Amino acid sequence: MLESVGALTGSPWIYVMVALSVLLDVFLPVLPSGVLVITAATAAAAGSATGRVSPDVPDILALTLCAAAASLIGDLVAYRLAWRGGERLDRAIARSRRLTHAQERLGQALARGGGALVILARFAPAGRSVVSLGAGAAHRRARDFLPWSALAGLAWAGYSVALGYFGGQWLGATWLAAGVSVLALCGAGAGAVYVVRRAPKPA
Repeated sequence: MLESVGALTGSPWIYVMVALSVLLDVFLPVLPSGVLVITAATAAAAGSATGRVSPDVPDILALTLCAAAASLIGDLVAYRLAWRGGERLDRAIARSRRLTHAQERLGQALARGGGALVILARFAPAGRSVVSLGAGAAHRRARDFLPWSALAGLAWAGYSVALGYFGGQWLGATWLAAGVSVLALCGAGAGAVYVVRRAPKPA
């Protein structure tokens, strides 16, 4: 696998690509940021297991911190844009049951001093976008939202990197390892969606 993507994973530019992909997928959830993180981590696993690859394979810690920081920055940008969105954005959110529902649940979670919803939403498809935009549009305090956003980004990045790295260690640096790891990430997303939907609705 690494021979075919070596130009990407064997270059420092992998961190730039990971950061941009993760940062932008808060606005474009279709971007395969998770797949890119897993592929880079699988390359790192191959680099630690064999001597056949370039020593420039991604560093696991740097990759995790890069993805987590980009996730937080993207959330902050979406939060601030939604905060300043004005009446037009408020009307758009009011027309979306999903965004309105997310606002209600996020407000309830933050009022209780907890942010499990923010962490769960980071794993759910488009959940990060809904929560970040909802928090900004509802004018939730940054000190209530951003620490949970940082924890969510770190949890997601750590989980994604671990999937790619250990998948590469156990199954080898193959497309099978990357595919199994991506399926595990999708499974976590499906589980997050189930838990969020099962959570008690706000009074």
